[in-house]
Amino acid sequence: MTDISLRQRFLDSLMGKYVDKVPVCSVTQTGTVELMEATGAFWPDAHYDAKMMGTLAIGGYKIAGLEAVRYPFDGTAIAQTLGCTIKEGTLDSQPAVLKGPCQSKEDALEYTIPVNFIESDRIATILDATVFVREKVGDDVPVIAGMVGPAAIAAFLLGIKNYLMWSITDPEIIERVVQIGVEVCTDYSNALFEKGVDVVCIPDSESGPDLLPPDSFQSLFLPKYKKLCRDTSGPLILHMCGDVTVILDPMANAGFEGLSIEEKVDLKYAKDVIGDRACLIGNVAPVGTLLLSKPSEIKSEAKMCIENGVDILAPGCGLAPHTPTKNIKALVSARDEYYE
Repeated sequence: MTDISLRQRFLDSLMGKYVDKVPVCSVTQTGTVELMEATGAFWPDAHYDAKMMGTLAIGGYKIAGLEAVRYPFDGTAIAQTLGCTIKEGTLDSQPAVLKGPCQSKEDALEYTIPVNFIESDRIATILDATVFVREKVGDDVPVIAGMVGPAAIAAFLLGIKNYLMWSITDPEIIERVVQIGVEVCTDYSNALFEKGVDVVCIPDSESGPDLLPPDSFQSLFLPKYKKLCRDTSGPLILHMCGDVTVILDPMANAGFEGLSIEEKVDLKYAKDVIGDRACLIGNVAPVGTLLLSKPSEIKSEAKMCIENGVDILAPGCGLAPHTPTKNIKALVSARDEYYE
């Protein structure tokens, strides 16, 4: 096992196989100001330029030591392509959705996916970044692309107020728009796999109990996720923010190869519930620990995650833009020290 590549170790862990040590990486956003300064690839330009996007993403691997390359750094590419208006973002803040195209129920019932969605500027940029990254890092480093999931797409298209209200009053509208999200994610994921991505990570907290009753996950989203997992040609990771303790069991039944959870979830309990149905990823606190704590404190929390059964050591959510590089390196060092 000493000669195993980072990519093989990551994929073996994701598939539930034995590994000599848990991989350490981020399956969520990795762009930080210090890495921007080190690579010369800065937000907001790195959201919209394939070479800059790839260069910054590779910095997380080459400079900070994370054992994967992960991009993009925001969740607006799909939303903008589907007709949402966005705020561009700044050096240290991500782009954000301002308004969706479905402001009425009639809009939602008539909405269709734009023709040539995959060829749109934002999506094409990420596909081109995939080719750039793979050429730069070769075949021995895992490449992870992120995209928002079906629930997030529905919330973007409808607006969060309509999304929450209609989930109660007009659930058939929500189901229709979520199905649109499934189709978008399926086609986009398969395009990414064709370009050389190893894994697609899908943050989709809008399906979770922080926003909707847990029963909604079981009745609406679980069947949609199962279809998404069946129809894609490579491994998927579901990332959920918030306390998803009450839906861990159905999450593990959805068909995702990996489940990424944040620090609000007790990791040991999550491992007990999930078992070997999915690879458990997380869950070092990105703000309270990685942004604000000392390296020694980061190492302590990271080692506890390994002790509690995590399969891939990672931040519980995207890195805060001002996270120090030394703190990211401490996360990697913690894993190394654990196995000494």
